[in-house]
Amino acid sequence: PDGVVLWTRLAVEPLTPDGLGGMPGRAVEVQWQVARDGCFRHVVRSGCEIARPEGAHSVHVELDGLDAGAEYFYRFRAEGEISPVGRTRTAPLPGTRSTPLTLSFASCADYQAGWFTAYRRMAEDEPDLIAFLGDYVYEYGDYRHPVRDQAGGECVDLAGYRLRHAQHKADPDTQLAHAVAPWAVVWDDHDVANAWAGETAPEPGPPFQQRRAAAFRAYYENMPLRRAQRPRGAAARLYRSIRWGAVANLHLLDTRQYRDLYACTGRTGTIGPDCVERLAPNRTILGQEQETWLDGELKNSRATWDLLGQQVFLMEMDWANGPAKGYSNEGWDGYVASRNRLTAAIDAYQRNAVVLTGDVHSHWAGHLRRDHRDPGSQPVAVELVTTSVTSEGDGLDEYPDTRDLLRENPHVTFFNGRRGYVRTTITRSEMRVDFRSLPRVTEPGAAAYTSGSFVIEPGRPVLRPTSAGDR
Repeated sequence: PDGVVLWTRLAVEPLTPDGLGGMPGRAVEVQWQVARDGCFRHVVRSGCEIARPEGAHSVHVELDGLDAGAEYFYRFRAEGEISPVGRTRTAPLPGTRSTPLTLSFASCADYQAGWFTAYRRMAEDEPDLIAFLGDYVYEYGDYRHPVRDQAGGECVDLAGYRLRHAQHKADPDTQLAHAVAPWAVVWDDHDVANAWAGETAPEPGPPFQQRRAAAFRAYYENMPLRRAQRPRGAAARLYRSIRWGAVANLHLLDTRQYRDLYACTGRTGTIGPDCVERLAPNRTILGQEQETWLDGELKNSRATWDLLGQQVFLMEMDWANGPAKGYSNEGWDGYVASRNRLTAAIDAYQRNAVVLTGDVHSHWAGHLRRDHRDPGSQPVAVELVTTSVTSEGDGLDEYPDTRDLLRENPHVTFFNGRRGYVRTTITRSEMRVDFRSLPRVTEPGAAAYTSGSFVIEPGRPVLRPTSAGDR
């Protein structure tokens, strides 16, 4: 609660093809300041870090000894230049009951698919914390008809991933969102390669371990992560917990790095009930070590709420209309035993669990049941799925098959197919949820509207609709 991570990267020409930002091949001294006010009249900490070429001149400052539950402002100075001012906040002390948490979360920001207006609208809310649940960048090559032109082709090496991150960080809306609040980040597939699973590449290409190591390294260089998350080659422990007093624990999960290969087909797709491999008791989407860690976090939690920030649908989803069943083997439906172990832990420890999910490019809200095979099974948790920032373009509020899907999945209570993010306000007495949507991202500057609002109460994992207010 007394610490934060401050991040910056030096680049005089951010979009150079070598990914090095036009910087010289030497170390550069970077000074930093932390103040209690945005004008820096009351500087409380200052220091110096060295930005090195082998780290793409990125800087990660890990601070502790600050006041808990306090707002701070920070800036950097290097080579006679001063950075814009950033705002951050420390978490409340353990056991603090009265401090609410305003948390916004988002996923899937495809530069070619549109403008990052969702980041700007999120920044205008001034949340305490922003969680990004994967696909911060897309590794794809050039689209035939992009909304915005990206620099470079498909990311397959360190220079390519560095360049892709640099272009995202050069975006004004992205900069605004990073400057307004601390970020808690985890990756998904497109941060490396589409549909990668564990150590398996989705398609032929360069040696996958080399590609994964390059993607992990560029991700760390360009994100506000601690040294504990620094990759060692093609491995990095990104799963971790963030505690907000006695109000909430945010458990950030990695559903890509340790998962078993996709059930029955070996590739992502829709599978039927005849795919018995998805039911195998030893299958895992988190890996044994991460599962054990999460079980311990839930068992020992003393917070009112346990938030699980992760990447793919956790609740069961039937994607086939009519009596036939169709499940995605990319989500937890392809790892049923993993899901059963998690729901059993939530049920046994009587946690107020809320799952925060990204990946699917549309807003969803629903209930995670202890046993989806039993229609009378009671919910043990709520799942909130954020849409994309831009991926798949403008979208629609509702698609032709939306009502059929909702009918096939009665545990799902809400859908919206526009772009946007999710805004939450969390106290010990309730969690308020607003699904924020944008009418378009193919043009900049759209206003956001609330497409759905819900309240969740402790001890009752049920979504209660409320007025959308400013819809």
